[in-house]
Amino acid sequence: MKRNTLLLITGIVLTVLFIIFSTTVLEAMYYEDEFSVDMYNQNLYFIVAVISAVEAWAFAGIYYYVINSVSFSRWYHWLLVLAIAAVSVPIEIYVYLNGVFDTEGVSYSSQLLSFSVVVMVVEALLFVLASYSVRWWSSNCRHTPIPE
Repeated sequence: MKRNTLLLITGIVLTVLFIIFSTTVLEAMYYEDEFSVDMYNQNLYFIVAVISAVEAWAFAGIYYYVINSVSFSRWYHWLLVLAIAAVSVPIEIYVYLNGVFDTEGVSYSSQLLSFSVVVMVVEALLFVLASYSVRWWSSNCRHTPIPE
């Protein structure tokens, strides 16, 4: 099996494992009694993990296959896409979770802000994982962020 295919499979497996064990991973990174219990009871950790994983792979795919330009193939261009992913996803998750908790009449504003920082770190890690999994087939950006 080629190295590129092995890296793709590894990235997919690690992402699926993150989704499966999302409650354990996310609670290990941030635990607040009432907030975490509500997140667990409503299965929101799973939703957060799916949103984070799908968008990380989508941003990586967009960078390596849609943008895929020689003039946009430097490490700082990749870092810009990483920053966009790491900022936009926590905002989306904050808005979604805030809406869910508002319908119940519960306010977790400060907890959601802290949890959003955790989501930002997770999103950045997932984007790096997705980047190293899919970059090998890009015609112009395969050497970004670090050459082979």
